[in-house]
Amino acid sequence: MERMNKELKELTKAEDQVMQILWKLEKAFVKDILAEFPDPKPAYNTVSTIVRILEKKNFVMYKAYGKTHEYFPIVPKSEYSKFYLNNFVGSYFEGSFKNLVSFFAKQNDMNISEVEELMKHVEKDIKN
Repeated sequence: MERMNKELKELTKAEDQVMQILWKLEKAFVKDILAEFPDPKPAYNTVSTIVRILEKKNFVMYKAYGKTHEYFPIVPKSEYSKFYLNNFVGSYFEGSFKNLVSFFAKQNDMNISEVEELMKHVEKDIKN
């Protein structure tokens, strides 16, 4: 199904946790989402509220079975990942992926061969 609003919004940490589960399960009732959380699990009502917020943000839709709703994502994980990464790079690395790669290379103390290997992967992904 097509989203009504094409404008993506950044998710809160809690919303992101629920979306990660929904992307993994593809469709789920609140009880199924709750079962995927590590202990200590949040309250059922908390997860239910987050799912309804995600619905208002046009990230999920549902199929009703009486009073019970089965939720499913309508924003693909790849689309949100691209949106999030672009915002992240824009906010922290002046919009430059080169600055991002340079930062990670320095932080992870990468040697020349590791940087070259990374560049090969990037080049391969760009060509595909």
